[in-house]
Amino acid sequence: MYLPLAEALRPTDLSDIAGQQHLISNNMPLFNIIKSGNIPNMIFYGPSGIGKTTLANLIAKLCNKTFYKLNATTASTGDVKEIIDNVDTLMAPNGILLYLDEIQYFSKKQQQVLLDFIETGKIILIASTTENPYFYVYNAILSRSTVFEFKPVLPCDVVTVIKKAINYQSKELSYNITIAKDALKAISYGCGGDVRKAINTVELLTTNITEDTEITLDMAKPLIQSSSMRYDKNSDVHYDVLSAFQKSIRGSDENAALHYLARLIVAGDIASITRRLLVIASEDIGLAFPNAASIVKSLVDSAFQLGFPEARIPLAEAVILLCTAPKSNSVITAIDEAIADVKSGNYEDIPSHLKDSHYKGAAKLGKGLNYNYPHDFENNYIVQQYLPNNLKDKKYYTFGNNKFEQNTKQYWDKIKKK
Repeated sequence: MYLPLAEALRPTDLSDIAGQQHLISNNMPLFNIIKSGNIPNMIFYGPSGIGKTTLANLIAKLCNKTFYKLNATTASTGDVKEIIDNVDTLMAPNGILLYLDEIQYFSKKQQQVLLDFIETGKIILIASTTENPYFYVYNAILSRSTVFEFKPVLPCDVVTVIKKAINYQSKELSYNITIAKDALKAISYGCGGDVRKAINTVELLTTNITEDTEITLDMAKPLIQSSSMRYDKNSDVHYDVLSAFQKSIRGSDENAALHYLARLIVAGDIASITRRLLVIASEDIGLAFPNAASIVKSLVDSAFQLGFPEARIPLAEAVILLCTAPKSNSVITAIDEAIADVKSGNYEDIPSHLKDSHYKGAAKLGKGLNYNYPHDFENNYIVQQYLPNNLKDKKYYTFGNNKFEQNTKQYWDKIKKK
């Protein structure tokens, strides 16, 4: 019977697991839980191919529980109830550990079926998900579970797994199989932290070998993903990259910003790039360099007209411009404070002299009376009340500490004091 190489190499001990040392190295949280034998309900959160299923299987063996695995994309409520029926039977004398893969695909009703049993401890639930559990798993399950985040395996750890796979295949096929350093590096980076993907690549490279062979970079290249980056416009990774992108620009780190821009370019996500650049120009640069908004708009338009790959050039120009521009958040701070007052109802009626008076009878209603037209006065300015009475002394906008806004402040200080 055919056994996939990834299955043949599945670790049988905690020390064999590649990566996840933040969870399972000595005295780390999950390590201590496993060694104690008191296994709580858990949710393993992270991308595919990084050891979630393997670790769940190992935990079941270490705590001597009967292991059941269901995939929520295909399992039904009936499948869950069938497993529950084995509780306290000879089929599961020491209890059940249910591994529910991709729990985000279970409906609320399906998840609720599990509640009574995981509360009593008759079933230990280890659920896995590639999506943020705080968005996709119902609170009733979350409140009864401990969430552990799994991370992509580092290339240095993937290298160890690839070497094991090569050695295993050498013994199985009875040929001396080696791998060139550049090919080893390409596979370890090209898998994007997915160990299973790396092992599958080795399996494909060695399946038809009929003699002693060194795996070269040229042999490996066709089987390596064109992009090792994990990216899905509907996933956490999408928002994490965009968040890092904006924060790098806000922090004036053009090198980091270009790195995250490159990730977004490789993913082909021009819409998210341009939208974020346009908002950054006003949110993070704002009045410190007002021309940034119009320049970025022009560069964004160019990017859309050009399309990839040429679009990368105006996009990079916009990023570098925003990174190296002076920064001010005075605009967003001012408008958000004003919106907060409106939403909370912290305002009164508009002063009568500001109300519309362009109709017959407005004067009889007291509207528009005593309004001073600023352009009739020196420097086009005259003191009068514009805010409602309860907010008449409110200050939403504070001039930013940058050359443009400070120059503006000096001008208005001079005019208003005069």
